Amino acid sequence: MQRRTILTGTALGAAGAAFGLSRPAGAHSGRPARELVAVRGVTVIDAAGGVRRDQTVLVQGDRILDAGPAQRVPASHATTVIDGSGKYLIPGLADMHNHATGIDDTDPELYAVNGVTTARQMSASAEAREWQRQIAAGTRIGPQWSIGSKIIDGAPSLWDGLDPDGSIHQSVAGPGQARAAVRQQQAAGAAFIKTYTRLTRESFLAIADESARAGLPFLGHVPDFVQLTEASDRGMRTVEHLFEIWYDTSAEEDRLRRGVTSVPIAGGDYNGWFNRMQPYEYAAARTYDRRKAERVFRRVARNGTFVTPTLVLHETNDMPERIDRHDPRFRYFSADMIGYWDWALDNLYLPGRTPAQIAQSRDLFQRRLGLTADLAAAGVQLMTGTDLGTTYLMPGFSLHDELALFVRAGLQPIDALAAATLHPARYLGRPDQGVIARGAVADLVLLDADPLHDIRNTTRINSVFVRGRLIGPEARARMLADVEAAARQPKPPAAAPVAYRGCPCHGTARRGTAV
Repeated sequence: MQRRTILTGTALGAAGAAFGLSRPAGAHSGRPARELVAVRGVTVIDAAGGVRRDQTVLVQGDRILDAGPAQRVPASHATTVIDGSGKYLIPGLADMHNHATGIDDTDPELYAVNGVTTARQMSASAEAREWQRQIAAGTRIGPQWSIGSKIIDGAPSLWDGLDPDGSIHQSVAGPGQARAAVRQQQAAGAAFIKTYTRLTRESFLAIADESARAGLPFLGHVPDFVQLTEASDRGMRTVEHLFEIWYDTSAEEDRLRRGVTSVPIAGGDYNGWFNRMQPYEYAAARTYDRRKAERVFRRVARNGTFVTPTLVLHETNDMPERIDRHDPRFRYFSADMIGYWDWALDNLYLPGRTPAQIAQSRDLFQRRLGLTADLAAAGVQLMTGTDLGTTYLMPGFSLHDELALFVRAGLQPIDALAAATLHPARYLGRPDQGVIARGAVADLVLLDADPLHDIRNTTRINSVFVRGRLIGPEARARMLADVEAAARQPKPPAAAPVAYRGCPCHGTARRGTAV
């Protein structure tokens, strides 16, 4: 995940509370309500227990008090009883790859109304830490955030010049600086260490060693100078995106790696690096060796390394011509956000794309779908992530798009749901999340239609429980209306242009375009 620096004339989004966004579902209480809520006669679906029909689920505080057959679990003492007949209850969803943008300040609410109850911030972020504080205080409702370190890259870094104040990246020249960066980020409160693309092999291995010493997971991009298998063997917890996976699985790996490692960059030379890397990536994809890939993926699976494919990111990057500028969901975003998206599409994504390049990138995306299916078939635990911060990706909404792409890639709907529920819980070391069982965290999504029949039914949300707080249909509609109203309000004028660090993520800073 990478972010571009763009100068805008807008200030950062005003606090959600200014628009009444902190009010739904008892968010001012400071803790979940203690009333007993029952969902009676519902079909429960989770990746651990499968499908259980005619169930009653009792929620009290932030926990599931009980869950089981309706005849065993009484609802007579419940303060609130929800008729679950004809409805489907799934665990809360997770977006395991996102970045706070700083333009609109409604991410927590949009995640919540979309049933996303867990989020992972992939770079140090003051915005995400403030949301985390507000949610913990009960003044807002939103997902639980896991917030990582600054992005640790080599020196020179692709980020040099794009992040002039060093607020989201740290360049390291050699193993000593790499180890020091891990210690600094641990002291700053990072939940994990995020590695990046231009780390040398020696620096990457030093990060792996120091992270293990500190008891912190390390994860992110597999650097250009490191094999996927070596990164996994050294304990890399999750691999983000599909860009670097091709090389280990190519029949021409040695030749392509020599080319990749010889690609030079100057500090901040994202455009030049990306343009020179594109032909190698496509060549690796076209020489994909499925037998070799199966061996690689089974090794990754044995090591317990997760993969977050971020297919919605790849779809946006690979096929910008297909972006719908009139998506009705855009009504929940400010003119500043949409204007930035449109500017990026017109100035960074579309210029200079020839018919041959368009055909090639469409072919590459189809290959990415196949790669995702092969990873899953080999036993690699996949997780859903959107790379929120990239142009046209939306908090909450795009997570449902990601689920649909998992199924389009060939996964069964229950496996796609596992990637959004059970697998993130396993990654986080939380056996009480991602399941619907007695004692589990009460993060739940009540659906009006069966997601196993059609994964797109995850968007047919009736109600959401966020750590026990019920957002019923009326409260959910109010929250969406509040967000839409906030999006229409003009932002206060900025005293000076604000640097907005967007999210190129390999795909938008291209063809020599300056950022």
